[in-house]
Amino acid sequence: MGLFSKILNSLGFGSKAHAEEAIPSGTPTTAPPAPAGTGQVDVVGKLEGLAARHPEKLNWKASIVDLLKLLDLDSSLQARKELASELGCPPEKMGDSAQMNMWLHKTVLQKLAENGGNVPPELLH
Repeated sequence: MGLFSKILNSLGFGSKAHAEEAIPSGTPTTAPPAPAGTGQVDVVGKLEGLAARHPEKLNWKASIVDLLKLLDLDSSLQARKELASELGCPPEKMGDSAQMNMWLHKTVLQKLAENGGNVPPELLH
């Protein structure tokens, strides 16, 4: 199971855990908002709930490391590189951990939205 599938499972996406494999490359990365009541996962609500109970103050809205820590997943550089490869990070960003982290944070949130997560537009920057 890839790290992105673990992220989906941690947030309660359930059977949608493999939905990212069905997204063809070149698909727009922003998802239109689904109508209320369609069973969307409240990504922000779940993450804010976890953050409220977490002993560390984590800035999951801006940091992929903090987002992974909040979900109790491996946030090491190696794990982030694997996640970046899994999600198709451009090679020029892979060599610079800061650029890779920014790309990764944005892409993870976009992929969560594509898979049925309710992610507000301001987090999809």
